[in-house]
Parts: sequence; C-alpha cells; structure tokens
Amino acid sequence: MRPILPGSTIGLLGGGQLGRMFAIAGRKMGYRIHTFDPTPDCPTGQIADREVNRPFTDIQALQDFAKQVDVITYEFENIPVEPLKSIEGIVPLYPNPQVLHICQNRRREKEWLQSNGFPVAPFRVVDSLEGFKKAVAEIGFPSVLKTADFGYDGKGQQKLSASSDLDFVWKNLQAPVGVLEGWISFEAELSVIVARNSQGEIRSFPVVRNHHENHILALSQVPAMFDPQVEKCAMEVAQGVAEKFDLVGLMAVECFLTEAGKIIINELAPRTHNSGHFSFDACVTSQFEQQLRAVCGLPLGSTEFMKPSVMRNLLGDLWSSGEPAWDRLLALPGLKLHLYGKEEAKPGRKMGHYTVLGDSIEDCLKIDKEAQKRLV
Repeated sequence: MRPILPGSTIGLLGGGQLGRMFAIAGRKMGYRIHTFDPTPDCPTGQIADREVNRPFTDIQALQDFAKQVDVITYEFENIPVEPLKSIEGIVPLYPNPQVLHICQNRRREKEWLQSNGFPVAPFRVVDSLEGFKKAVAEIGFPSVLKTADFGYDGKGQQKLSASSDLDFVWKNLQAPVGVLEGWISFEAELSVIVARNSQGEIRSFPVVRNHHENHILALSQVPAMFDPQVEKCAMEVAQGVAEKFDLVGLMAVECFLTEAGKIIINELAPRTHNSGHFSFDACVTSQFEQQLRAVCGLPLGSTEFMKPSVMRNLLGDLWSSGEPAWDRLLALPGLKLHLYGKEEAKPGRKMGHYTVLGDSIEDCLKIDKEAQKRLV
C-alpha cells in the first residue's frame, strides 16, 4: 500500500466524540476529514470539512461518499456490515469489515477468541429458555447473560445468582440469542490499545487501569501500576489479537485481571476507545493520530507517555442543575478539559472528559478528587 499522505481526505463512518478527536488529530496533520453519520451537527461534523447525514444502510450515499475520499475508517463498531461491501472496491476500508462483523456480536467475538486460543471466560450460546437453563446448570452461579448483538456500557446484561428467576431473566433479555458467561472474580479491569499498519508494524499503548461505575467507565489511569509481568502479558495478548486479525487500524482489548493473576479478555473494540483518551494529552502520539497513521500506511508513532495521568468521564448527570462551573475546574493545575459538543445532556451520556497530568499517579488522583468536589 502506498502511503496516504497529508493533504488527502479521510472518510470517517460515525460522528460521535471518538470521531471528533480523530478529526482534530487529522486536521492538525493537514488532512481533510469527511464524516458520515445519520445525525446532523454530530460531534465529528462540527470539526470535519464535510458532514453527510444519511443512514448507514443508504448504499448510494455510501458510494458517493467513498468516491470523494482516499481511505475510510470507523469511529464505532455498530455499523451494518452488509452495505460496506458496496464500497470495498471503491476505496480502502480499514479495519477490514470482517473484523467489524466479528466484534459487533458477542457470540462471534467469543467464538473467534476461543477458537484462536485467547483467554476468555467460560461461555455458552443460548437461543431458547430450555437451552438457557441447561447452560446455567453447566456454567453455574454467579454468571451473566448478555445479548449477542449491540451491547455497550453495560447495556443488554443481566447478572444471575442462585436466587434468580430464570424464566423472568430469559424473557427480560428481549433478544433471540444470548451469551451466558461465567462470572469472573477480578482484581482489576484493564485495557490495551494496539495499532497495526498494512506493513505489519505494530505498537501498543501503555496498559491502562480502568474503574467503572454503573457499568460505565468512570476513570482510567496510566501508569496502571500492575506487576510488570502482568502488563507484559496483557500487551502480548492484545498484539496477538491484532496479528491474528491481520488488523490494519487500531483496536482496544478490554481485559480482567483475575485474583489468580491471569488475563481474561472481556471485549474487543476495533476503533479508538474511551480508555485511551489519556493519550490525547499524555502521550507522544495519541490513539487518534495512531489510528490515522495506521489506516494511511504511515509509520506508527511513539506510544510513550510523557507524564502520569488520569482521565475521568463527564456524564450528563452533571448538567442536572445547569452548566457546570468550568472556570472553577480549569483553575486546577494540570487539568485539561475536553467537551464533545453534544446538544442534550442525558443521565449516563458521555458529554466530555478531563485529563489530569502530574508528577505521579498520587498527585493526579489528588487533583481529580478536588475536581470532583468543584463539579458538585
């Protein structure tokens, strides 16, 4: 593949905050950005050179979009794959839509990981109440039932215990197919962002320690402060996944660290990721620039972090009494604010984030604690 150099036009499918930050990185490097998303004035569209607002199933609109760009990539994975086949012959499309097809369905993702020898929780695919009850008898309690399709931020998941009403749980799934997983007693949650270009060059960002609240990522920290062997193992697993996929682009590999010190893959996301936002401020190369480099066939950038950092999500709940006092927040040393340009603040909706940079993780967490007081 010949490199797609600055001055070229990159097409982005999806218009959320990940695309917005990708567009900022691309514009800084001299690229033009076109975005395709059904929602007008989307966060990416506010930054992009051109915004196309059509459904992802509109094949003619997709083809017209593809003819005006030099390469296409994604900012989220829940894009119908079938229409993408209509543009594969028009323009390079990274990652390969087959990667998208696997990662947007829990059943396909778990089966792919298991068949390729990667560590996952015990699971069973269920498509009936009878099959579900049989799977529960095999997996045991506690366990978790998940919809096969389109789940994120804890949506489409139900935890099971010995007291659960299985008939009610199955009915409440409201989906024809589910995945029952054994519950992992974990010491910590972590993620690795890995990028690979068409030349086979591969680089991982530092391992990130993640803290969730109500199934939504609340805070990420780097350095993760795990045992070096744990971090080495996590990065090897993530790079192994990227290699096996023959990935061109960027992928987040979310994992559990078990109490026995083992790495278990929880989910894959074939695009930039919430837990990688710290890199926008703290790394030599951000995850967004790295995705751009990977899909354009450029050398990958250094993933070294320059200072310890924590990233905290800002959810719509903060707007319940009006616009937060950003001036009080920005008075804190080392704090960088990122707002996504979303018009309506809803509870649980990611409206922005801030990153705190400091001389140590302890310093960052201290500033974060003060920031939380000022926001309240």
